[in-house]
Amino acid sequence: MTVRVQQADFDFGAEIAAFRAGNPRIGAVASFLGLVRDVNDDAAVREMTLEHYPGMTEKALEDIVAEAKTRWDIYDALVIHRVGPLLPCDQIVLVAVSSAHRGEAFAACEFIMDYLKTRAPFWKKEDTPAGARWVDARETDDQAAQRWQKR
Repeated sequence: MTVRVQQADFDFGAEIAAFRAGNPRIGAVASFLGLVRDVNDDAAVREMTLEHYPGMTEKALEDIVAEAKTRWDIYDALVIHRVGPLLPCDQIVLVAVSSAHRGEAFAACEFIMDYLKTRAPFWKKEDTPAGARWVDARETDDQAAQRWQKR
C-alpha cells in the first residue's frame, strides 16, 4: 500500500506501470484520475488550493485503504493526492487498485475514492471571478459514501 500527499505533479503512466510491475498474479488494475475543472457550481474556477494536515491526512488515507483491503480481495492500492495551488486541467488525485479480477479492483477503487472525498481531511478553496471561496463537501459525495455503510 502506498499513500502519498504531495505538491508535485505525477506521471500517471509511470505510476501505474510501477504499481503493477513484476507481479504476475495481477489480473486487473482499476484506477481513477481526478482533475481540476474550470467550472464548479456555475462559477469559473481560475485556481484551486488544497490544504491538509500533514500526518493526519496520510493516516486517514491509509485507514481508508486498509478498510478496502478488509472488504475486497485486493493485492495492493496506491493513492496519490496533491495539495497546494492547482490550475484547471491539473491532476489532483490518483487511486489505483490491483487484484486478480476486475470486479474486486473496480469496487475497491470506487470505495476508496468515495471515502477519500468524505473522510480525508482536505480543504478546498477556489479562486473565482467573484473572489475566493471555500468549497463544502457535496451532498452527492456523502450519498455515494453512504452506500458502502455496513448494515
